[in-house]
Amino acid sequence: MSLNTIMVFAEGDESGPTTLTLELIRAARGVAANVEAFVLDDGSSMAESLGDHGVSKIHAMGGAEGKLVGAHAAALMADLVVSNLPDAVFFGQTPDGRDTAARLSVRLDQPVITNNVGVTVEDGVLVLEEPVFGGTQNIFTAFRNDGASLALFRPKSFEAESIGGAIAEVSVLEGADPGNSGTAIVTGRVIEERSGPQLDSAAVVVSGGRGLGQPEAYELVDELAGLLNAASGASRAIVDAGWVPYSKQVGQTGKVVKPSLYFACGISGATQHLVGMKGSKVIIAINKDPEAPIFSVADLGIVGDVHKVMPALIETLKAT
Repeated sequence: MSLNTIMVFAEGDESGPTTLTLELIRAARGVAANVEAFVLDDGSSMAESLGDHGVSKIHAMGGAEGKLVGAHAAALMADLVVSNLPDAVFFGQTPDGRDTAARLSVRLDQPVITNNVGVTVEDGVLVLEEPVFGGTQNIFTAFRNDGASLALFRPKSFEAESIGGAIAEVSVLEGADPGNSGTAIVTGRVIEERSGPQLDSAAVVVSGGRGLGQPEAYELVDELAGLLNAASGASRAIVDAGWVPYSKQVGQTGKVVKPSLYFACGISGATQHLVGMKGSKVIIAINKDPEAPIFSVADLGIVGDVHKVMPALIETLKAT
C-alpha cells in the first residue's frame, strides 16, 4: 500500500536541483503515488529536471531576498500543507533543510524525525529507518499522528533515477507571514573555494587519517587524489586537529560518500568514519596495524606504513 502525496523540499540553483534533492524524489516515488516539490525560486529552472524525475507539480516560493531561508520557506509551506494535506514532507539533511523543517514543525505542531536513511509504508503508515549508536544499529519509527509527517534524510541514502516524466506544472505561492524571524537580514555569505571533483559526488575519494603523523603529510593525499582525478577527504581526527577544513570530513558528522573507489590512508576505521564510507563499491585501506577496524570493510588491505606505501603508489602512477 502506498501513500497519496509526498512533498519534497527541493534545493538547487540556476543549474538545477542538487543530487540530494533527486535522491529524495526517488525515495518519495517509492512510497507515494504522487510527488510534488517546493522550490525557492520561480520554479522555471527546475521544472524540466524535476519533472524528468517524477515530480508532477512545483510550488514556487520565490527567492528569500536576503532573508532567512527557513523563515521564508516554512511560512509559505505551512499554509499549503494545511490546505492540501499531503501525507509527508521530505527534506535533505542540509543547513536549509534542517532549519526549514524545524520551523515547519513548530508551525504545524508536528514532530520531525531526522537523520533517516530509509523509508517504507506499512499498513498505510510511514515508517522511517534511522542509524543509531554510530551506525551499528538501525531503528524504525512509525508516524502515528494525524497530519503531514516531516522527515529529513541523509545524503546517499537513495539512488537518484530519471524516469522521463513530463515537465512539472508550476504554481506560485504568495502571501505568507514569516513573523518576527522574517525581519532578520542575511548580510553576507561565505562561499568555500573548491577545485576538482566534489567530495560527496566524486567517483574516487582518497582520505587521510591520523596515521599520516603530521599535517604536512596530507600532501600525499592531495597528490594521490590529483593523479586519480579524485576528491580528497579526511577522518574526523585530523579535522578536529585542524589539519584540514571540516568540508573534507567523511563520517557520521561529516559527509557520506559512496564512490566507486575509496582509499583510506592511515585511517584506523572508527565506527563514526565507517558510517560515512562503507557504502563505497571498492575500499582500499592502508594501515600499519593489521588489527585496524578499517580492514573489516576493505576489499583490499595493505598492511604497511603510509609514508612508504603512498609514495610508491604515487611514483607508479606517474610512471604509467
